[in-house]
Amino acid sequence: MPTGVTVRIDPHVHSEGSYDAHDSIELLLEQASDIGLDAIVITDHDVIEESRRAAELAAEYGLIGIPGVEVSTGDGHLLAIGVDERPTPRQSLGATVKDVHELGGVAIVPHPFQWSRHGVRKRDLVACDAIEVYNSWLFTGYKNRRAGAFADEHGYPGIAASDAHTASMVGRAYTELTIDGVSNKSEIDCDTIVEAFRSGTTEINGRRTPIPHSANHYTKGASKRIDAAVTASNLNVLTLLTQSAYAFHRGKRRRGALLFGAATLSSRNHRWWYLIEGSITANRLINRLF
Repeated sequence: MPTGVTVRIDPHVHSEGSYDAHDSIELLLEQASDIGLDAIVITDHDVIEESRRAAELAAEYGLIGIPGVEVSTGDGHLLAIGVDERPTPRQSLGATVKDVHELGGVAIVPHPFQWSRHGVRKRDLVACDAIEVYNSWLFTGYKNRRAGAFADEHGYPGIAASDAHTASMVGRAYTELTIDGVSNKSEIDCDTIVEAFRSGTTEINGRRTPIPHSANHYTKGASKRIDAAVTASNLNVLTLLTQSAYAFHRGKRRRGALLFGAATLSSRNHRWWYLIEGSITANRLINRLF
């Protein structure tokens, strides 16, 4: 009689299909096989083509093929595991979870409560299938502990994942799933894994991504977001120059200099102008308070 099999899965991995990762799916699959995982899920940001291709190639590396995607919902990111199509982005979390279920997948909330990483806020976290309670991209572990406490309190299964953006980080954290009623791994497919996630037979394993590696990744991501914000807002250099001239006219030399510096830097699409803007705001507050 079959007693069950345990498989090790890293359900949150990014390939070159994501804007913030660069390794091929072949390299990621090879790494997963080399370190003894049974499956990885490529969950690129709002694109699924590379994940589908990885699922098709997985067997060549001795792995279980599982497609997926990390969807940007209106309330934060959501992992859609076991789907062949990308759910429509920018819907509410609840609507996206419904879409994932209709596509035959499982909906998992990654890195919740981490606003800087588009994590779902506590007040917006509605019925999903599981919560990522251990994400290896962390500095202190506080948000992981908070996610774990929330999952325990509300009865959600917890999963662990590397959130790898490079092949070397694959498997840094992973989830063990116990599949009952099978005698070997060859009997396990994508549908079996999806059902196991739903049933909550999970065990988390992981270690933190080295802080220098995490810091480098966050810095690059922040730079991209800032540059995008600068471009999107089309900073009004003329307004800054006008404010600068007015400040000089009123004898506010320090404020005038800071505003002129902000105008100069913003005209070059330079992200450091945000620091100057912050100092201007602080200067105004000081002048009003003292």
